[in-house]
Amino acid sequence: MLAMTLGVMTAQAQKFALVDMEYILKNIPAYERANEQLNQVSRKWQAEVDVLATEAQTLYKNYQNEAVFLSEEQKAKQEESIVAKEKEAAELKKKYFGPDGELYKKRESLMTPIQDEIYNAVKDICDQKGYSLILDRASDAGIIFASPKIDISNEVLTKLGYN
Repeated sequence: MLAMTLGVMTAQAQKFALVDMEYILKNIPAYERANEQLNQVSRKWQAEVDVLATEAQTLYKNYQNEAVFLSEEQKAKQEESIVAKEKEAAELKKKYFGPDGELYKKRESLMTPIQDEIYNAVKDICDQKGYSLILDRASDAGIIFASPKIDISNEVLTKLGYN
């Protein structure tokens, strides 16, 4: 009975808060600039990949049109060219957009400092106010309702120097 009472008292003493990371990020100009930069570089790299893919398609169409006039050796040579161009396009796509590709690295370099700054602000507020737990209401679909009183998103933005 005593253990149960102590458990209830401990649970009541814990303070919780919420943040809305989507809201916070939308109010940080550096995040918006980083996102735009990522979009621009992504479009540029996708255009490079598309050029190679189009070249491969053109080679294939030309091959189909000329195949009846080609010797077996010429066919083999053109087939190799097509496969090489397709492989080049696939490798470039992987280089730019793969799991450890250039876009991932660029995103890391642009977003990590912003995320670290937010984390440190949240941690400082947590330490100052004595919160035991801070949840992100934007990413946790398990939160059905939360009182706006425990949302500290604006406090985080203020701590970061944004109004």
